[in-house]
Amino acid sequence: MSSNRLSVNDWTAAALEAIGRGGLAAVAVEPLAARLGATKGSFYWHFTNRDALIEAALQRWERDHTDAVIALVEAESDPLARLRLLVSTVIDSTRIPHADSIELAMLATAGHPHVAPVLARVTERRVSYTSALFEALGLPATEARQRGLMAVSAYLGHAQLAHAAPQVVPSTDADLHSYVDRMVQLLTAPLISPDPGEAGR
Repeated sequence: MSSNRLSVNDWTAAALEAIGRGGLAAVAVEPLAARLGATKGSFYWHFTNRDALIEAALQRWERDHTDAVIALVEAESDPLARLRLLVSTVIDSTRIPHADSIELAMLATAGHPHVAPVLARVTERRVSYTSALFEALGLPATEARQRGLMAVSAYLGHAQLAHAAPQVVPSTDADLHSYVDRMVQLLTAPLISPDPGEAGR
């Protein structure tokens, strides 16, 4: 690729790929320029410094992995269909090379001053959006929030397993379809009243 044709998107895509491979420490101007077949001058045409590239890359991650997913899900009219599409989309995304690595790298560097506000905003939006889907299914706000949190936690746990022990998660389309169906079934199960015998314990 000719360096004079590189765009901000080219640089942020390369930065995110680097984050997926080695965390924020892997975002270095000269290695990225070499990978893109560009010069440092091309980098400084778009960014004032490395921090500016990291901030732009994090904004792109937020758009691609949260904003775009929500927009896709919102195309469905039925709340249950939206929930299933959301679960299916995020679980399936863990099979994309580097996708789960980027997610886990963000969590691993949660205290970084650039990452912390973005991760907090993304997490809250994901939980709030998923909670709203449960509310649309008729659950009270408090219960909907709990299930939204459980759904996001299940996704992050799956992403960790897919990265660290891929052999334990569904690998075929059929197995993944069944797995998503079961997850949605569990997340939308009716509230279970406590056993009367347990209430006094």
